[in-house]
Amino acid sequence: MKKIIAYQGEPGANSHIACSDVYPGWETLPCASFEDAFSAITEGRAELGMIPIENSLAGRVADIHHFLPGSGLYIIGEYFLPIHFHLLGVKGAKIEDLRSVYSHVHALGQCRKIIKKYNLKAVTTGDTAGSAREVAEWGDKTRASLAPLLAADIYGLDVLARFVEDEDHNTTRFVVLSREPRAEPRGDGPMITTFVFRVRNVPSALYKALGGFATNGVNMTKLESYMVNGEFAATQFLVDVEGHPQDRNLARALEELQFFSEEVRILGSYPAHSFRQQLGGERS
Repeated sequence: MKKIIAYQGEPGANSHIACSDVYPGWETLPCASFEDAFSAITEGRAELGMIPIENSLAGRVADIHHFLPGSGLYIIGEYFLPIHFHLLGVKGAKIEDLRSVYSHVHALGQCRKIIKKYNLKAVTTGDTAGSAREVAEWGDKTRASLAPLLAADIYGLDVLARFVEDEDHNTTRFVVLSREPRAEPRGDGPMITTFVFRVRNVPSALYKALGGFATNGVNMTKLESYMVNGEFAATQFLVDVEGHPQDRNLARALEELQFFSEEVRILGSYPAHSFRQQLGGERS
């Protein structure tokens, strides 16, 4: 029986590519929304999920920060995927024929130069690969899609221009989600620990809460804040730090955090992806 991994998007999307890269041979389950992907994992229709959490150009994927803490799911891995977009049209189309281009809002935002160069009308769709499917179905030579090459293969489109993203460092970080926590032992390699916390509503609470990470020499690679339950005073933080909870310095920092927080919940501790070495690697 094949194992199944869920993702948000249609076949040919970058999330589909990430699934195939990390779990070749697994059956992929496309989902219409992030909520549907989370439900597929929670309900057992998929063993794992491949979910984008941030992009080097577009920033955080906001929906995930709201779904993840309350999902009951755990992060068991991460993957960094270089993002490349290509201008796709129906068979026989030429760039000079184009009048409009369709894609996900993030893809359009990451390919502004070619959109401006050819004076195209940018139209937002729900998914990159979905826009490729729609362009193929319309059969209109004036309409194009910005999508991965896999989408061109799946939907039978011509590649009118390759690698049209504005920046060559365009990269998306994905997290792998599971229903069950994976007690990843402390190995020799670099580790990442992700957790959420809420500060107490007292003066200097955040300063005091984060102080333990500085004094214990723990490198914090991500700190995102957002409101919860519609309350302006209730702020939750999503944090990535280098290290494993079994590390003495991180254990001390987390213990200090408890004194100044209403809730601290570890979402996962997992091996750092090799891409992080290009960013400077884990500090010793």
